[in-house]
Order: sequence, then C-alpha cells, then structure tokens
Amino acid sequence: MEENKAKVIEQFSKNANSYVTSPSHAEGKDLSMIRDWLNPGRNWIVLDIATGGGHVAKTISPDVKQVFATDLTKKMLQNTANYLKNYENIYFVLADAENLPFLDDTFDAVTCRIAPHHFPRPDLFIKETSRVLKPGGKFLLIDNITPEDPELAKYMNGFEKLRDNSHVKCLSASKWEQLTQEHQLIKQKNNIHKKTFPFSNWVRRTTDKAEERKRVKDFILNGSSKALNYFRIEQKDGEITSLKVDEMMALFEKQHQ
Repeated sequence: MEENKAKVIEQFSKNANSYVTSPSHAEGKDLSMIRDWLNPGRNWIVLDIATGGGHVAKTISPDVKQVFATDLTKKMLQNTANYLKNYENIYFVLADAENLPFLDDTFDAVTCRIAPHHFPRPDLFIKETSRVLKPGGKFLLIDNITPEDPELAKYMNGFEKLRDNSHVKCLSASKWEQLTQEHQLIKQKNNIHKKTFPFSNWVRRTTDKAEERKRVKDFILNGSSKALNYFRIEQKDGEITSLKVDEMMALFEKQHQ
C-alpha cells in the first residue's frame, strides 16, 4: 500500500503543472455543475480531498466561508497553492485521503474529483469522509468508473495501469454505492456520462517514453470487439485518436445519528 502511495507522489510531483492545465481536469461539464448540485451556504467549511490542480476548490471558494484543499503530494499542493494564491479563503493541507488530519463532524461538505482511482483503500477514504462530515453534510464524488461487466472493468483498469503506474483501480457505480451506504452516506443524486480523452494528450501526460505509449496503444487495440466498441476507440491511419470512459458524478448526504 505504501508503495502505491509512493508511486502517486512520484507521478504527481513529476506532472504537477500538467494537472493544472489538463483539459480533462481544468474543464468539463462536471465543474460547472458542482455549485448547482452542492448549493453551498455562505458559512460553509468545505474539504476538497486530493485537490490536484485545485479546480474544485477554485470553483466553490467564492460561495463558502473556507475551503481546505488537501493532497498527498507536497509538490503538487505547492504548485496549486501558487496558482490559487489570490483565493484567500482556500487553505492548503498536506493530507492522506485515507487518514485525514481533521476532527469528527468538522465539514459542511466534502468533495473529491478524478482522484479516488489512485487510492489503495477506497473503503478507508469513504470511512474518513463520513467521519469528518457533519450529520446532514454533503459529499460530492466525481471519478471515472468501470462498467459493471467484469471483462470490461478488467480491460479498463488494464490500460489505465499501463498508462499511469500510480493508478490503483477504478470502481463500478454499484461498488461506490455499497461503500457509501456502509458509512451512512445516502445517495441523493447521480449522473453517469461519457468522457472523451484525446489519446495523444491523455497518454503523454503520464508516460515518458515512446515505448510506454506503444504498450498502452497495443493493449487497447488488442481488446475484444466488445471492449473497442464500449470504449469507442477511434482510429486514423493505425493510430488511436480518442477513447471514451464513463465518469460518475454522485451526491451523498450523511445520515443523522
């Protein structure tokens, strides 16, 4: 497990600025939907777990009292703090999503976007999220998810791991629902949509060498016709131009004890 976290720190330290500028992180319909879904109060204190490039913290900070933006990777967090230096109500804290340094029932809302597939123990992440949320508090989860079909799930996690060795595992929507229910987080709203990755940008962000990119390409193209169709692999002149994965945006509320 510690080895996995070391890989995350290495990967995100090396690519800190690319996660600030990456279109799949800096843009997307989900960012524009966050404020509507959360409907934040002016006095709210919000925790953004694994903030990365700080896009969620930046989005919600004008509407709330304070945002605590946390990340496991110091270099990533420092880069994001510099990028968001004019946002005076965002506080940056080095923290592990599976062992949060906050007291119970602290936050009005917790957010986590495009990060949980890097967590070795998503069950601990959900347990900690529930612990630090106030009763009645909201949890907004956004991440890539696998299809429920085990063959397609294995294929997706296979190419993601080849592309990014800090990738642990994307979960299915049903698995996230199981984990959240186990920790008193009740689903209020859910949206699953296709997200397009332009292949070249996507694969170059986390690989250094042409041979690594070729391994990713070969793995994808060797998939079954069912897999190629599901992930809508587009090709031109023998090269992959794009693929689509499922992204889930889900809102949960912590039950009152």
